[in-house]
Amino acid sequence: MTEPYLQHLRSAKDLQTTYEAVRAGFVALTLEKNRRATPFVAQARVLKEAASKARAPADLIEIAEIQPALLAAAGVSDKASNHLQDEDKHKAVKGLIKNFLEPAGADFVEELVFRFLLTRGDTLGGSMRNLGGFLAQKKLSRSIIAHLQLARRKCRWLHSETNVWADLPDNNPDIELHLRGLNWQSPNGPRTLVYNLTVPFFRNNVDMSLFDCDPENLTKDTYKTPAAYIALGELKGGVDPAGADEHWKTARTALNRIHKAFSKHKAKPCTFFIGAAIEPKMAAEIWSLLRKRIINNAANLTEESQIASVTRWLCNL
Repeated sequence: MTEPYLQHLRSAKDLQTTYEAVRAGFVALTLEKNRRATPFVAQARVLKEAASKARAPADLIEIAEIQPALLAAAGVSDKASNHLQDEDKHKAVKGLIKNFLEPAGADFVEELVFRFLLTRGDTLGGSMRNLGGFLAQKKLSRSIIAHLQLARRKCRWLHSETNVWADLPDNNPDIELHLRGLNWQSPNGPRTLVYNLTVPFFRNNVDMSLFDCDPENLTKDTYKTPAAYIALGELKGGVDPAGADEHWKTARTALNRIHKAFSKHKAKPCTFFIGAAIEPKMAAEIWSLLRKRIINNAANLTEESQIASVTRWLCNL
């Protein structure tokens, strides 16, 4: 039987990320950052309008609707705010007014807005750290969904917030934003894919875990059963070439742990790697692992044909 990766790879060079793909990846990241920043900019505009009603910085305390924004401008994050008493919050706001807004004089409203955006920028920056992974999961999910819909195969999805499985709607362009799992019927039986699962018997997170069952039979006991796993894969969406080696080291370590953990139970599920930033040395190592059958499949996330090929393989396991 032909090795699955040979359907879309002929050499290590095919795995390498091109300059054009890196450039396109950075553009996609920038657009997503702007999209996520839009609510904060809107909040800042509303804050400026409401705060402009105050004649002096001290009057801001009397405007009820901007109290959370005052806390944010004082440098208190939403998470930290949940652990503070009302007295502590009041002290933080008073400190903001005394140390920063009053010295700003007539420009105290602008100073308030700047400091609000500074804290919100930190919040946005925190969510950006995993943006590459989010976009990678979104792209792969869309490819799987497209393959199943094209083949008219019934598919269900797991909502990341409600943790409820439901039939996949025919047309929902934003479904990947809330998706944590997919279920479909392969030629070999029911298959359920779960993202970001901590596998109990080696206690490490795996980006993608494919199970030999329907969601109704996917229980804690199933997670503890090595024979239930059909495939496990690592997905690295960071597009910056400077971080490529570090992403690969993390993925390689995870794949090694998977092999060792399952071999102890005399199980050998398929393993695969998908990455957006693959440098020449890294590509050579991945190709070697494929040739030695240490991993079963691999693809460059920026190459549509490779993702389509891996998707077909995954959906037919």
